[in-house]
Amino acid sequence: MTILVIAEHDNKVVAPATLNTVAAAAKIGGDIHVLVAGQGAGAVAEAAAKIAGVAKVLLADNAAYAHQLPENVAPLVAELGKGYSHILAAATSNGKNILPRVAAALDVDQISEIISVESADTFKRPIYAGNAIATVQSNAAVKVITVRATGFDPVAAEGGSAAVEAVGAAHDAGISSFVGEELAKSDRPELTAAKIVVSGGRGMQNGDNFKHLYALADKLGAAVGASRAAVDAGFVPNDMQVGQTGKIVAPQLYIAVGISGAIQHLAGMKDSKVIVAINKDEEAPIFQVADYGLVADLFEAIPELEKLV
Repeated sequence: MTILVIAEHDNKVVAPATLNTVAAAAKIGGDIHVLVAGQGAGAVAEAAAKIAGVAKVLLADNAAYAHQLPENVAPLVAELGKGYSHILAAATSNGKNILPRVAAALDVDQISEIISVESADTFKRPIYAGNAIATVQSNAAVKVITVRATGFDPVAAEGGSAAVEAVGAAHDAGISSFVGEELAKSDRPELTAAKIVVSGGRGMQNGDNFKHLYALADKLGAAVGASRAAVDAGFVPNDMQVGQTGKIVAPQLYIAVGISGAIQHLAGMKDSKVIVAINKDEEAPIFQVADYGLVADLFEAIPELEKLV
């Protein structure tokens, strides 16, 4: 049994979610191969070769994969994947864009966002916005799986000594092209990798008031997130959204400020180790999942909390 893991990267470094995906592969058992598809991604392949538990790294270095367009990467994965028992990718925007195409090309079902491995063919995944956990068994010849990173502790990034093997296949579908990207830059930790997250909701009233959360986050060394209501209202950009249709986080500490606790939001953060809720509405659903709750006006509580940090 051999497992193919699709590496998440930016042609420079391996994304942390890859380590969680390798951890899921290790629980399935068997040899683990990592595919690095990109351009000028030799450093990524070398880093992937050092990941604990990886037996081989496949490097597909070609201009067609420079920006990892799914129309080009999916045929490559499908071609290579025929020789594997499992194909895994992190349940990120990238993984969700590529693997359904791979599953379709291989004519197999996809198992999405697993949080637990029961056996080589049986997995657990959340359904109904995380309100129920389904146990899914697949008899597909090749099991195509996305992995919810928060469900698995990452393996060590060092300690492995896998061989790097070049892959010559180049698939350029010619139906899409990379135009450009605008990347949000911040000195704060990346939202999905942060140990502490401070999130604001509709109760923040406007985008300017998020300055209170930024000040607190800077003192805590935390990332800043938001509920869908805050994003839809235009308070903050959508890359800050935590929830079922946003980012899934599971930090050591999650501070929810002015967030009511809609199911959509809870699905993205309820696996946090400690949840602190600050809301002036004592009936807010967020208090049902919070470990600590403070019924107070956030505009009074946050400045006071910042002084104490």
